[in-house]
Amino acid sequence: MTLLDHLPVAPIIIPAVIAPVTMMLMRRHRPLALGLSLGGGVAMLVVAIALFVTVQDDAIRSYALGAWRAPFGIVLMLDRLSATMLVLAAVLGLVVLFHAVVTGADRRGWHFHPLFHFQLMGLNGAFLTGDLFNLFVFFEVLLIASYGLMLHGQGALRLKAGVAYVVVNIVGSALFLIALGLLYGMTGTLNMADLAVEVAALGAADQGLLRIAALLLMAVFALKAAVVPVHLWLPRTYGATMPVVAALFAIMTKVGVYAMIRTVPLIFGAGAGAAAWVPAPYLLPAAIPGAAIGFVGVLTVRGMREQAAFAVLASTGTLLMAVSFWREATLAAALYYMMQATLAGGALFLVADVTMRRRGQYADTIVPSPRFAGQDVAGLLYLTAAIAAVGLPPLAGFVGKLLILDASFALPGWQAVWATILVTTLIGVVGFSRSGSSLFWKATPPDAAVITGTDRSRAEFVAPVALLLMLAMLTIGAGWVTAQTRATAAQVMAPGRYVTAILGGGR
Repeated sequence: MTLLDHLPVAPIIIPAVIAPVTMMLMRRHRPLALGLSLGGGVAMLVVAIALFVTVQDDAIRSYALGAWRAPFGIVLMLDRLSATMLVLAAVLGLVVLFHAVVTGADRRGWHFHPLFHFQLMGLNGAFLTGDLFNLFVFFEVLLIASYGLMLHGQGALRLKAGVAYVVVNIVGSALFLIALGLLYGMTGTLNMADLAVEVAALGAADQGLLRIAALLLMAVFALKAAVVPVHLWLPRTYGATMPVVAALFAIMTKVGVYAMIRTVPLIFGAGAGAAAWVPAPYLLPAAIPGAAIGFVGVLTVRGMREQAAFAVLASTGTLLMAVSFWREATLAAALYYMMQATLAGGALFLVADVTMRRRGQYADTIVPSPRFAGQDVAGLLYLTAAIAAVGLPPLAGFVGKLLILDASFALPGWQAVWATILVTTLIGVVGFSRSGSSLFWKATPPDAAVITGTDRSRAEFVAPVALLLMLAMLTIGAGWVTAQTRATAAQVMAPGRYVTAILGGGR
């Protein structure tokens, strides 16, 4: 077995090693610790790209830890969907990590870098695992690391939001364990591929419990994704968190969506009896108000961080409208939109960070202020990020929404999807336009003093510019990217291939 055969486990091993090493070195050898932290981010991106290239042959690969074959051992699974999510997490993680170092945001606490890499380990593990119990484990890693990152920089408001965040997620963890217990009691397995086989073979006596377990599982994923009505934690949490941390959290809700996409066609597909396509009746009615609440929040809030948080909520609602049809075409459109929405949400938080650092006492409050250093550049970045988030041409948000509209046309409920997307886009345009005008373009008295401050390095603009350039690349390469998402959707909607690869292949 060559080193390349072990590559699927590297996205978990790299942050698991980097996190404790940076913790030990940070106090006495900070430059070395920073170099290792950034080097770990680069290594994860390189590995993620290598894995993405590997899956271009359309094969599904499994990696059995300790050589214990599925369904008895811990199995990692690599396919187009997991590889895409690994690249997305690695790109966002590296850009955000660079921004934290450049701005000095990581200096607000000793443990930023270890927590950051544990967060990436949880993300990567959730995307790679082929076992529901290990999905629960990686969710818990995410919860612990994200709580620590939330409190980075301290503050009473942050602590209050953090406590609420933990309580909500502990409830979610309890529901997750109950669902896992029910599934294991009925099937004797929690391996996803094996569950697909065992669930389809359950008799009539177990159908009621099966449906309850499936609904509990979907409720947990909905909580992670901040789906209405279990969405109230997100604006408060993200709005109170340091922007550089919230920028990484832009992918957190997508983990819940990913879990739905991974488990529903595979375990709760057409052959699952009473649990067949279990979230289908509820997902669209929850996604529509999610998109509406998100964009109304963009219009009404008075802080840039809160506005970015509501934009993330709106993007999740729009994304789930496409997912709710459970068709290849709509799923492919959803995957394209997921990538751009994650990058756009991260860009909004980083632009908010740059702006509040330069506005002094005005911080990120959406009110007119005297001119500040870099105002024109920050305003241009805000405009570009807003265009992407709301879905206007020429950036990828417009392409993503257009793909969703086209793929959903003539399907049951398409009128509601079209009306929601068009109306909420208009609301988003008004909200971002009004905010941008107040922040960057409203006239101030000619004799108003220019705001001065110490945090004015031009390097602060590198990270948001990088994310916006990636959005431009998604637009320019839309043809190639949509071909990738169509192939990914086709793979996801063919669960038999997954079952054969995991149960029949090994590593």
